[in-house]
Amino acid sequence: MDSKERPEERKRDSLRVIIAGGGTGGHLFPGVAVGREILSRYPGSKIIFITAGKKMESGILAEAGFEQETISVEGIKGRGVIKAIKSISRLPHGIVQSVNIIRRFSPEFVLGVGGYSAGPVCLAAWLMKIPGAIHEQNSYPGLTNRLLCRIMDMVFISFEESRVYFPKGRVFLTGNPIRKEFLAEDTVDGKDKKRFTILVTGGSQGATAINEAFLGAIRILKDRGMAPLIIHQTGEKDFNQIVGEYQKRGFQGDVMPFIRDMPAAYRRADIFVGRAGAGTIFELAAMGKPSILIPYPYAANRHQEANARVLVEIGGAEMLMQNDLTPARLADLLARYMGDRTALQRMGERARIKARPGAAKEIVDRLEGMIS
Repeated sequence: MDSKERPEERKRDSLRVIIAGGGTGGHLFPGVAVGREILSRYPGSKIIFITAGKKMESGILAEAGFEQETISVEGIKGRGVIKAIKSISRLPHGIVQSVNIIRRFSPEFVLGVGGYSAGPVCLAAWLMKIPGAIHEQNSYPGLTNRLLCRIMDMVFISFEESRVYFPKGRVFLTGNPIRKEFLAEDTVDGKDKKRFTILVTGGSQGATAINEAFLGAIRILKDRGMAPLIIHQTGEKDFNQIVGEYQKRGFQGDVMPFIRDMPAAYRRADIFVGRAGAGTIFELAAMGKPSILIPYPYAANRHQEANARVLVEIGGAEMLMQNDLTPARLADLLARYMGDRTALQRMGERARIKARPGAAKEIVDRLEGMIS
C-alpha cells in the first residue's frame, strides 16, 4: 500500500452492522435482504440483528444464518393504558441493554427496520453518535419510525405516499427490499402448469377470517364443478381444524402452518389470496403475480388498505375488505379469474409495474455513503 494513502481510501473487505427491529416477518425480511446485500459486497462482514427474541424472529434469523441479540422491550400502541405504561417503564432497561451491545460490538452503522425493538437500539446509537438509518415498509409509517425519524441520518421508504410523514431532505424512496429468491426466473414444475392453483395465506401468524371464508369459497367452487389445486398457509392456531376440513371434504392441496419456501409457492400459484403487508405487495410486484388482497382491518391507521391500493389503482390486484368478505363473494372473484386467463395475465403485468428489485442495493449504496 502506498504510504501516502489515507485510511479512508483503503478498500474495505468487511463492515460491522447492527440491524434492529422485528415483531413480524414483514419487518425482519427486508432486514435480511439488506444483510445479504452487505455480505455479497463485503463477505467478511459481521452482522447482528437485535430483536425482542420472539420464537418467530429467532426462527427466521436462524434459517437466514444471522446472529441475534435480544433486548427487553414491548409494544406500546394498541395495548391499553396499563400495558402501555408497563411497556414504557421497560424502555430505559432496553436502552441500557442496547448501549451495552453497541459498545461491545462497535458497529459502523445501525439500521432500524421497524417494530418496537428498533426504538431503544436506534436511540442508543444516536446517543453514542453511531450513524443510523431507518427503513419504513408501509405506506403509513409505524409509531416507532415516526418517532425515530427526527434523529436518524437517513430514512428509507417503500411507498411515495409515506414521504409526507418524514422530515424533508433525509428521505429516500427505495421500495421494500425482498429476498433474491423472489427475483429468480418465474418457472413452475410441469405438473402444476395445467392445474389452476391458488395460494392463500393470512400472513406468518395466519388469519382465521381468511381461513374460514376460503374454506367456504372452495366448497362453493367444488359445487360448481371447479376444483383448483390449493397451497394454504393456515398459521399454527387454525392448522389442525383446517387440515380436518380438507380431509373431510376431499379438497386437494398442500396445507401447512407456515410456508418455508414462499418464492416457490408464488411460482406455483396462478393467483394469491391474502393480507396486504408491504412485503407481500413488493413480492407480488416483483413476481408479477395477480392477487385478491384482504387488508388486515386492525392494522395501525389501516395501512394495509393503503398498501393494497397501490396495486389496485393500477389494475394489479383486487381488494376485498374483511367486512365484505364472504365465501360467496370470494368464490365469485376466484371463479371469474379461473375462467379468464387473459384478465389474470393482465393483472400480473400491471402489478409488475410497481416492482423495485434494486431496493436492497440502493439502501446499501446509501448506507455506504453515510459512513464514507
